[in-house]
Amino acid sequence: YATLGGPTSVPYGWVDFCHREPQECDQPVRPPLDINLTSETWQILNKVNHLVNQTIIPISNYDHWGTMLDHWDYPKDGKGDCKIYALWKRKLLMDAGFPRQALLMTIVRDQNGEGHAILTVKTNRGEFILDNMRQDIRPWGMTGYHFYKRQSQENPNIWVSVVDPNALVSSLR
Repeated sequence: YATLGGPTSVPYGWVDFCHREPQECDQPVRPPLDINLTSETWQILNKVNHLVNQTIIPISNYDHWGTMLDHWDYPKDGKGDCKIYALWKRKLLMDAGFPRQALLMTIVRDQNGEGHAILTVKTNRGEFILDNMRQDIRPWGMTGYHFYKRQSQENPNIWVSVVDPNALVSSLR
């Protein structure tokens, strides 16, 4: 499991999304809850990951919305960037009965140092990543990404930092 730090800034795109979709953000605080990973839940995770990755047409914020500002939304027109993919996967999984507390919007830096949004799924067998950049679901530590922050399990409007395991190792030397 990822090591979490303290509260951190909430992404502008999430705040903007919450103004447009308040029902998604006006949620009660709930205790953390992980998904019991079974062959059935794994199959659903894979089905949603593949479906969304195949359905949404990739497009940059600027080309899609005409702005450089971070825009988070559902794929109302079938197009979007990484945030739209991750939000739609989160929504479809919640609609399928998965608990919100286990479906965490996450901000990382990819292998090129670019900002990227993914969905972290917390299970009793570890944390797995649903990503529009790949069809396979991987454990969080096998993505090659540098993790920065994600939603807290208790409250989707509170974000926490993710401690880089490489920084921990080097600080112990």
